[in-house]
Amino acid sequence: MKIVTRATAIKNLKKYIGKDLRKLALKYGITTYETGKQNKGWKGLTLERLAGLKTNVSKAPNGLSYELKSVSFHYVKDKLVPKETMAITMINPEELKAQEFLKSHCWAKLKSIVFCAVMWHGKNSENGELLKVTSLDSVEDDELIKEIEKDYEFIRNKLVVKGFKALTGADGKWIQARTKGTGHGSTSRAFYARTGLVKKIFEIAL
Repeated sequence: MKIVTRATAIKNLKKYIGKDLRKLALKYGITTYETGKQNKGWKGLTLERLAGLKTNVSKAPNGLSYELKSVSFHYVKDKLVPKETMAITMINPEELKAQEFLKSHCWAKLKSIVFCAVMWHGKNSENGELLKVTSLDSVEDDELIKEIEKDYEFIRNKLVVKGFKALTGADGKWIQARTKGTGHGSTSRAFYARTGLVKKIFEIAL
């Protein structure tokens, strides 16, 4: 079995920049909207196949793990921007209290992500082109990572001083800790990358 490392996955995906993911999904027999209801995971499944991975497998046999993240971009005032925030990982309060940023699960997840920008043409659109593929380790300057670390440590300190319920989406320039899901009674929190961070990663990555 061929091992598909993250570098290989990125290389494979870059071959499809500019290509329509929906056409490629149909080629691989992945359902998109054909049943009359959207298969919400179709872009992710298609990207996995294009990366050289088996469906639903983002972990190589030798333990090299990474995650492919599809991020929708659309035009706002003639500028291409991310459509929404991107979930990074759920927050475990005890882990957050104990772990500084560079040893945290949040950082481990962020640096493992392969970001795939996909054009969004509207709900149930017939097409969606792959625009760019990158990762945080393609960023030459560490200034952005230092600023993300500052956000994390602010949120971590707030948790220690004010408690878990005090964490809100208002905190953080690049990442935020907010409720997971739309329910008003939701008590869980997750780290999210703000749209500004997603946009920045694609702008400054090689």
